[in-house]
Amino acid sequence: MRYRVEADDRAAFLDEARTALQALAARPGCTGGSVARSVDEPDLWVLQTSWTAAGAYRRALSAPEVKVAAVPLMYRALQEPSAYEPLVAWTPDGGLLDRDGDLAPDAAHAVPDRRD
Repeated sequence: MRYRVEADDRAAFLDEARTALQALAARPGCTGGSVARSVDEPDLWVLQTSWTAAGAYRRALSAPEVKVAAVPLMYRALQEPSAYEPLVAWTPDGGLLDRDGDLAPDAAHAVPDRRD
């Protein structure tokens, strides 16, 4: 999630983001995360987390401790997509790795089944 943070709010934002990251990192499926600031545009920040799967991330958001610690910060995020799945990744041990996505083939066009 990306954030626009004014200079006079940076210390408070960093504390809030640290707390949110700790709550998210404690959830099953979290494999890493960071709070970072743009070196080119210091008002632009990001809270980045990595997950074993999109489902683990979505389940983490419903945990009570995450709702208390992270969701208030998420309301400050820029209104743009915030969940991405890696399709090509690099690791020092494995080099470039291709990965199949978790999305269903019709995910962009599927609608819920509405049975009355």
